[in-house]
Amino acid sequence: MNEKGIIYPVKAKGDPHIGPDAIMAIINSDLKYLTEISNARKLSFSEMDLYSLFLVPDGQGRGVTVAGPFLGAPHAVMGLEKLVVSGAERIWVLGWCGSLQPHIHTGHIIVPASAVSEEGTSPHYPIPGRAIESDGELNEALENELTGQGLSFSKGAVWTTDAVYRETPAKVKAYQEKGLLAVEMEISALMTVAIYRSVSLAGLLVVSDELYDLRWKRGFSSRELKRASRKACEVLLNIAGSCV
Repeated sequence: MNEKGIIYPVKAKGDPHIGPDAIMAIINSDLKYLTEISNARKLSFSEMDLYSLFLVPDGQGRGVTVAGPFLGAPHAVMGLEKLVVSGAERIWVLGWCGSLQPHIHTGHIIVPASAVSEEGTSPHYPIPGRAIESDGELNEALENELTGQGLSFSKGAVWTTDAVYRETPAKVKAYQEKGLLAVEMEISALMTVAIYRSVSLAGLLVVSDELYDLRWKRGFSSRELKRASRKACEVLLNIAGSCV
């Protein structure tokens, strides 16, 4: 049964009506870079204590909205719900992830085509018979843009978890053997809610750390991560608004 929640997303009085394209920047440093290079203007809205909302001027992103940062599936889904009810139809996500595969290192870009959910938000959004996956047309646009800019990337499934401290060796090995590329904390819920709300969603994940050899190799301060994250920001800013 698809019942409407007692508490449901609304566009509050005074909230801006946004255009069809929105970029969700999960990480604060990516949000700052996106808004700086696009001269985006910060908007006032009813949930501004939870995350920020910016408008990219026409001509530099075709009126694209940028939102973030977010932490984990529940927080990200709150932002997505607000974007959808405010007018967004195509959602472009940018986040970081941990590599599960030995050929994928810090700074590599991943196009998440599908996700395995170990988070608690998506089960509340029933999508019977549907796989948890991103939008094929938006993925194709991303792949074309990445290829056109000469950026290497991988496309495939990722694992989403709520429990960052419970990425155990057994789980890493199991998902690694199934061919999953990486682990992160938001994308399966965002994919699910996008399907539930009948909007299109795709995105990019940049590898920030490595777990594939069952040891944690941090890359959060690396030049590779900074460079790839900035390239990913530029890709999304270039493409958002152009897929009609």
